[in-house]
Amino acid sequence: MTLLDKLNEDMKQAMRNKEKDKLTVIRMLKAALQNEAINQGGELSADDEITVLAREMKQRRDSLSEFEKAGREDLAEKVRAEIAIVEDYSPKQLSADELEQIVKTTIEEVGATTKADFGKVMGAIMPKVKGRADGNAVNQFVKQYLS
Repeated sequence: MTLLDKLNEDMKQAMRNKEKDKLTVIRMLKAALQNEAINQGGELSADDEITVLAREMKQRRDSLSEFEKAGREDLAEKVRAEIAIVEDYSPKQLSADELEQIVKTTIEEVGATTKADFGKVMGAIMPKVKGRADGNAVNQFVKQYLS
């Protein structure tokens, strides 16, 4: 079952249960996936689907931080609920320990020793953790180990 199939099934269920907020998020995810398929001119691979979900998650996390900075708790709460729904469709996130281990291993593989190697390390790590870890968390671990 592809992600679009799962979204369609969940959308029908959300309609039956009259879950308006969940339905809205599912429709946004479905639209994002369909737009990406149109842009690529064909079916999306599982990797492409993860990329779209990661982009949607990042947009919501950015919105959440902006709303929190502005003191708009009403909007922040709505975005938190959206994030929880998007997480249901995203791959399981890596724990801090798993992420830390991947960062250590990649730094050794690349042979990085200084902060000047930061870009090289990030370029090697991000494909490994695509959709399973927040880029900011990866960034912090890499900076920690390269300093």
